[in-house]
Amino acid sequence: MSAATLPVSTREIQLASRPVGRPVPENFRLAESSLPELQEGQILVRNNFMSVDPYMRGRMNDVKSYSAPFAVDQALDGGAVGEVIASRAADRTVGETVLHSLGWREYAVVDAATSAVVRPEIAPESAFLGALGMTGLTAYAGLLKVAEFKAGDAVFVSGAAGAVGSLVGQIAKAMGASRVIGSAGSPEKVARLLELGFDAAFNYNDGPVLEQLEKAAGSEGVDVYFDNVGGEHLEAALSVLNVGGRVAMCGAIAQYNSTEPTPAPRNLMLAIGKQLTLRGFLVGGYWNLKDEFMAKAAAWLADGSISYDETIVDGLANAPQAFMDLLDGANTGKMLVRL
Repeated sequence: MSAATLPVSTREIQLASRPVGRPVPENFRLAESSLPELQEGQILVRNNFMSVDPYMRGRMNDVKSYSAPFAVDQALDGGAVGEVIASRAADRTVGETVLHSLGWREYAVVDAATSAVVRPEIAPESAFLGALGMTGLTAYAGLLKVAEFKAGDAVFVSGAAGAVGSLVGQIAKAMGASRVIGSAGSPEKVARLLELGFDAAFNYNDGPVLEQLEKAAGSEGVDVYFDNVGGEHLEAALSVLNVGGRVAMCGAIAQYNSTEPTPAPRNLMLAIGKQLTLRGFLVGGYWNLKDEFMAKAAAWLADGSISYDETIVDGLANAPQAFMDLLDGANTGKMLVRL
């Protein structure tokens, strides 16, 4: 692509207003924005896929958190993969596919140092936003380092048909879990979990989570709980965890759209007598494990120990709806937007 034909502007999704409770279409705006001139050390990327993730809901609130809030009337951002179509960086070549953090737009000017070249010989480029990207590292680090999983542990995963949860269960099985239990929100998702090798799975809409979890866990109980949901799921897990059990607190999607304070688990005192460990974590604290994870994940994908699902929505204009659908649990596996 010659300099004369390079784009000078991009369509992007901006935050039009801050959601109150569940986001609505009016909170988003499709806009056109000029692209800055490429500077030394920068690349121009045509995005092919972008990620929508539950954590983005928190960034839509104007509150102090681990990540800066999105600015109203400015483009959102998030993981994306795309093709380098112009480069002023010595270590990035036109035609390469890179992973970066300026999603929610069709074209992006990216500091090359903040991008990573993906390896298409391992998996399709979209996988580097999911199973081979931040999603996979979250599952790996949360299970092995935060929850201190060891072979023989019985594991319960909530939101198990989602991008992170489905990988947690499969990694646990690949590394010798005695039993893996998952919860999900539909019969189809429950069936998919069993196909992925989960030993048991239940639909949390079919009845109280505690009753279903107790039945699935049986007398063995649970040693590790990977929490993507919070609320009723966390309370149920506290009841079923064995002495010395560990909880990796990754997300609380049941509470992300709450407009009132949500109560803590009513049985939190069980953590004392059972000597439980409840540990929250952010994947950003575990980037040092990226190479270790990639090597293992590539091997697991190659030998069929793990597989991954993607729910793909086409078109930048449909990205807000894809995000809202994600919060409602409409996805199986990773929710992506193809641009």
